[in-house]
Amino acid sequence: MKKEFKEEQKFTQWWLWVPLIGIGFIPIYGIYKQLFLKEQFGTKPMSDLGLIIFLIIVFSLILLFACMRLKTVIDNENLRMSFFPFIKKNVIWDDIKNAKIVDYGFVGGWGIRLGTKYGTIYNISGSKGLAIELKNGKKFLIGT
Repeated sequence: MKKEFKEEQKFTQWWLWVPLIGIGFIPIYGIYKQLFLKEQFGTKPMSDLGLIIFLIIVFSLILLFACMRLKTVIDNENLRMSFFPFIKKNVIWDDIKNAKIVDYGFVGGWGIRLGTKYGTIYNISGSKGLAIELKNGKKFLIGT
């Protein structure tokens, strides 16, 4: 019988979205004020093109956070992990030396963290995860 564990995480923390969306209103207001009302936005205003580029950058960042997903699938054959849009891993159980659930604490934020005692950490929230040590010595941790 095939057993399987699946999990998908995304950024749902309100304290992340409030400032991101708040920052999103800055270039919208600036464009409205500068392009439509023909008034300067701020004491040292950006050019109109600069405001439009800033708007694109800010909304690209918001879109990135909205699209990021940490998907984990564990079954009898392998462990698959995807941190969209950055990385995918597929590891067969024969390549794994050790796997254990750990409380890794706060590692300086969420996302991809390099150079920790667990190797690379992939997490979106929380402080617990599956620590994997491969037979080739590489380590990584998937938040779960």
